[in-house]
Amino acid sequence: MSLRLRATPELVTAAWLTTVVGDRVATTLPKDNSSWAASGFCTLVVAGGSPNLYVPLREPVIGVDCWANSGSSQKPPWSIAAALAEAIQAACYDHPSIPQTVTLPAGYPAAQVKSAYTTGEPRRIPDDPSSYARYSIPGLALAWVEVPS
Repeated sequence: MSLRLRATPELVTAAWLTTVVGDRVATTLPKDNSSWAASGFCTLVVAGGSPNLYVPLREPVIGVDCWANSGSSQKPPWSIAAALAEAIQAACYDHPSIPQTVTLPAGYPAAQVKSAYTTGEPRRIPDDPSSYARYSIPGLALAWVEVPS
C-alpha cells in the first residue's frame, strides 16, 4: 500500500508566500547569500495552530522571518527586510484575492487558502552576527483545505 501525498502547513504557506513575494521562500536561507542580496528572502517555521476537530480545515500559525543582506557592506539593509514583511501584511488585507488556490509540488493536491492574517506586528531583530537585516512576523495564520482531486 502506498501512502497518498498530503498538503502540509509548510508546503501551503510556502506556496502562498510565493504568490506574495515571489520565489524567495523556503524553510532555510540559501547558502549563497548573493543570490538573494538584492531582493531579500523569507523563511518559515510552523509555530502552532491546530486542525479543525470536525472538518478538514487546517489552521496553522507560521513564524515568518524576512531577511536581507548587503554583501558589500556591514550595514544591514533594513528597508528590504521591512518591505517583505509589509508585503505579507498587505496580502492579508487583500480580501478580493482570498480564497486563493495554490499549487503545491508535483504529486501533492492543491490547497485553497480560505483566510490569512498576522497575529502580531513585524519586529526588527537587531544584532545579527552576519550583519543581515531581519524582520520577524511572530505569527501568520492561514486557514486552508486540500482541494479534492
